[in-house]
Amino acid sequence: MPRDPESGKDAAVTGFANEHIAVGLLMKRYQNVSLVDLPLSTYDIIIVRKKDNGVEEIIRAQVKTARQNLSFTGGERGGVDRQYKSGVKKYRQSVQTADVVIGVHENDDGSYSLYFMPTCLIEALNQDSISLRKIAQLKDHFEMLERCTDRDWVLNKARQMGILP
Repeated sequence: MPRDPESGKDAAVTGFANEHIAVGLLMKRYQNVSLVDLPLSTYDIIIVRKKDNGVEEIIRAQVKTARQNLSFTGGERGGVDRQYKSGVKKYRQSVQTADVVIGVHENDDGSYSLYFMPTCLIEALNQDSISLRKIAQLKDHFEMLERCTDRDWVLNKARQMGILP
């Protein structure tokens, strides 16, 4: 049965809107945040932040709409134009493709929450998605974003939170 093209169009618009929502929320906190305008990029946002030692760090973030779960896959096209001519493009986010996946979740009151899922944790989980209930402690956990490239810290914290065994 063919999908309703409007549902795909709505999903694409929601995805673009969530990228802007994430940039806006992050910009208020970190200031130097930008959408990436590179069509073949595996990430949507860069965050440039000064560490305590004065060195600038660049965090590559992939934004995903998060309703009941957070997907870790990319390369699949939403919307009405989803045919590929060059083979399989689906991939799971990893430390090679981005530093963190940010799930944008619209709360019941119309506000938004951000779930920060470091890609080193995605690699450790070895799965394509996770329930928001399982990662509830990552909601608006800005230290997880800031330390997303510190693999040992992230995996230890994930164990403490019960995300990893």
